Amino acid sequence: MKLELALPVLGLLLCAADTMAQENPDTMAQDNQFGVVISKTKVTLTCPPSVESDIQWKRNKNSVPGNGKEQDYVIEEYESSKHDGEYTCRSGTESLKLHLKAKVCRNCEELDVLTVAGIIIADLLITLGVLILVYYFSKNRKGRVGGSAGVHPKGQKMVRPPPVPNPDYEPIRKGQRDLYAGLQSRGF
Repeated sequence: MKLELALPVLGLLLCAADTMAQENPDTMAQDNQFGVVISKTKVTLTCPPSVESDIQWKRNKNSVPGNGKEQDYVIEEYESSKHDGEYTCRSGTESLKLHLKAKVCRNCEELDVLTVAGIIIADLLITLGVLILVYYFSKNRKGRVGGSAGVHPKGQKMVRPPPVPNPDYEPIRKGQRDLYAGLQSRGF
């Protein structure tokens, strides 16, 4: 009886402890999130809001040319061989690191979610329309004579079976019995 009461209480305590443990890292992670925007060959890195003014950007522990001590660092013509690596934004004693490895495309077009959803829905509607048309026309053809797959067209010749008294199956005559004498009849 005591165990039955203890299990729900233990479950509630675990749930409460789990939610409290998840709250603190989330708020810290939101404060320390980098912003990365990729548009064709342009990559923009934004230092987290927790890092204040007078920001220095570094790539692989080397100062970045033309960094301008701004919150954003912009790479106009991004090339993965030259620009991949570890980026650091530093303000005084606080520094945050980001490992960047991005793929960019010069001739790519950016699509928003509504455009992609519209294309998918239109494709599904067209497919459904074709399916209904095929069903409708195949349903109407079933009742017609000569429209089914089992009936041959008029121009095609049919192979006729041999005539009823087939010469291959003639009865054995009296003089031919010795040819088949070695065969034993089987009783079923």
